[in-house]
Amino acid sequence: MDIVKGIRPMDYVLTAVMVALAVVIGLENVTAGAAADVAHPLDSHSALIVPVFVVAALPILWRRRSPVAATTVSFLVVAASVPAFGWITRCGFALPLSVAMAYAVARFSGGRPQQLAGLGAVLALQVATLVKDSSTGGLGALALSVPVAAACYGVGLLVRMRTGEHAETSTLDAEHVHA
Repeated sequence: MDIVKGIRPMDYVLTAVMVALAVVIGLENVTAGAAADVAHPLDSHSALIVPVFVVAALPILWRRRSPVAATTVSFLVVAASVPAFGWITRCGFALPLSVAMAYAVARFSGGRPQQLAGLGAVLALQVATLVKDSSTGGLGALALSVPVAAACYGVGLLVRMRTGEHAETSTLDAEHVHA
């Protein structure tokens, strides 16, 4: 199957962890009472929160294959949850997801344009996560989440350099290059 090509066992483990976080945070939103201890009251307790969060977390499975696309899909799903559900808690799964995606962008993206697009998608994911996050009360948590994501991005770059992979690596194999 082409859809699972290039996926390694640790990718399944990371995906399972992210999906588990999404389910737990989603269920917390669904079952939270009116007196929930959050910075902003919850607008929704819809059971649809859980599958939406799972769909947002699943693209981490394809982080090696296409980190920019994976991050963008996660961003789009989280962004769609903002008007759909309003003020709910998203940070518990989406911020760890954004940090993992920041590492993946550094480690597995191509050249500078892909790296910049990936970083933009990571930042967009964090903004969409926090803009109406009941637990954090809004965008103030970016002061912590952005540096953490930047640090993980830096670690991804270091790993990439140590393994000998470079952002500007050509996709042509030796038989297609003429001297």
